[in-house]
Amino acid sequence: MSNPYRQIFQAPGAKGFSASGFFARLPIAMAPIGIVAMLSQTRGEYWLAGAVAATFALTNALISPQISRLVDRRGQRAIVAPASVVSVIAFVLLILASNLNWPIWTLFAAAFFSAAMPSMPALVRARWTEIFRDRPELNTAFAFESAADELVYISGASLSVGLAVSLFPEAGMVASTTFLALGTIAFLLQRSTEPKVRALAADDVQHSAIRLRPVQIITLALVFVGATFATAEVSVVAITKELGQPGAASLVIGVYAVGSFVVGLIIGALNLKTPLHKQLFVAVGVLVITSLPLLIAASSVGLLAFAVFLSGVAISPTFITAFGLIERRVPETMLTEGVTWVMTGIGIGMALGAFVSGLVVDNFGAANGFWVSVISSSLAVAIVALGQKSLSGERGSPDVASICQPAE
Repeated sequence: MSNPYRQIFQAPGAKGFSASGFFARLPIAMAPIGIVAMLSQTRGEYWLAGAVAATFALTNALISPQISRLVDRRGQRAIVAPASVVSVIAFVLLILASNLNWPIWTLFAAAFFSAAMPSMPALVRARWTEIFRDRPELNTAFAFESAADELVYISGASLSVGLAVSLFPEAGMVASTTFLALGTIAFLLQRSTEPKVRALAADDVQHSAIRLRPVQIITLALVFVGATFATAEVSVVAITKELGQPGAASLVIGVYAVGSFVVGLIIGALNLKTPLHKQLFVAVGVLVITSLPLLIAASSVGLLAFAVFLSGVAISPTFITAFGLIERRVPETMLTEGVTWVMTGIGIGMALGAFVSGLVVDNFGAANGFWVSVISSSLAVAIVALGQKSLSGERGSPDVASICQPAE
């Protein structure tokens, strides 16, 4: 049996843009938790660290879909290059503000402007779509990118925390900013695979992909999925610090990636017959069940690592099925924006999860931060369950077409 992943990387230019895109999107995961790790050490307050991280993530969540719409109209190089320059400069200022003890408002201002960072996962998926449009290989490519996204979120967070606690507080953010600058340059140099700019239909220009009911449902559900693992990251940092082993935070967060990444690749290679909307419901259901052991895992680093490992198993399958549904339920001319909105949901969830869990940790203790994970994953299940009817349709069904009609 042939390897479906080997086949997609035989396409000219695929290895180049996929590899550079991987490094360019590491800041998606490294920056929020890197801000928390940096400011919790330099300023000593988790609420401030969470608030600044939330400012970055929430602002990026609002800006990135608009950037993606501009990319669809004017091309990747024309929009991504200047947006990335603004983001890199702002990240540098944020690092300096932390290191030099600048006023608190400068932290929020720098975090705000650093949010100009484009949605690299959407840009990468747009290139895969350009290569494999209307071909079965596109599903395999999307599965690979979903697994890669999960690896980015978990390994990126682990790397960011590990650098911050083992070297110096700003180390994670320095690495994140470097990955963003160099990765984006390398990605934009891959010009042969850049999607062509296509004229959009009048209704696509007037309406956003977020007006589509499936996009709304999946985005909202992934807000709470993002909150689930962002909460775990913040709680792990706090618990390992209480246990007197702050350096273990990197290892504990890192085990998230092991099981989830492998499970994600396996699912991506399988031709499952179960409808995607049902697969998504199962995945978020498993996410709830595996988050429960986190509530009793604060007594030792070993037990904490095992519980975190279990809680991460369902994350990659959730991403794979969510983006698979987006690809099937969103018009092709809105694909980049649709993917970006889902990534936006994850970013919002990570921001809110980091902020709320930071408050819980400060006021009720490190171990109680995991209650935010349990509640968040439960809400994700409820949303997906209530949205099963809308998610079960096909692209172009009345549920989608009626929303895409031009306004009167």
